Amino acid sequence: MPCQPFPQRAIPPHGGYRKLKSYQMTEIVYDATVAFCDRFIDRRSRTHDQMVQAARSGRRNIAEGSRASGTSRETELTLTNVARSSLEELLGDLEDLLRQRSLPQWPKEHPQAGAVRALGSTPDRSYETYRSRIEGGTLELAANTLICVIHQANTLLDQQLRHLEARFLAEGGFREALSRARLAAREMQQKRPKP
Repeated sequence: MPCQPFPQRAIPPHGGYRKLKSYQMTEIVYDATVAFCDRFIDRRSRTHDQMVQAARSGRRNIAEGSRASGTSRETELTLTNVARSSLEELLGDLEDLLRQRSLPQWPKEHPQAGAVRALGSTPDRSYETYRSRIEGGTLELAANTLICVIHQANTLLDQQLRHLEARFLAEGGFREALSRARLAAREMQQKRPKP
């Protein structure tokens, strides 16, 4: 006898991280960080590697969490938080660099910070949107631009974390989904006419 479809799937659709605005922004952060570090930080230094790896972690943990979300919302929440923490580490490195080189960090109301924020709402934005500021500008311009982009990515990740937390509290995790699916399957079997 062929299996009958059940009304509720135990493993919900998951993945799709490339469509997340947070992922798109962390991809920009990663590309910008690689270019920034190649220009301004000695490639043999540990700082170069740590900054690039922090940017990479921000991006890759969103992808890994999204893929894991089908069977573990807790893992998705944890890895998204790791992504956020990695970007905070990168932000601290950039702030340190500016301070150690006696360069100003732009306040939020700085006109250049506003210009970078405006670029964040450009449709189909990518690293190309910021390339001239990172690869052609001074250390001050490049570092502050990257800081602004990280703040935008962090804002998106904070929103995503709040959404994931609310969804987890409302719907539970994988065990609860399995229980709901099993109960729905059992109910469907009980409603079938007996041969």
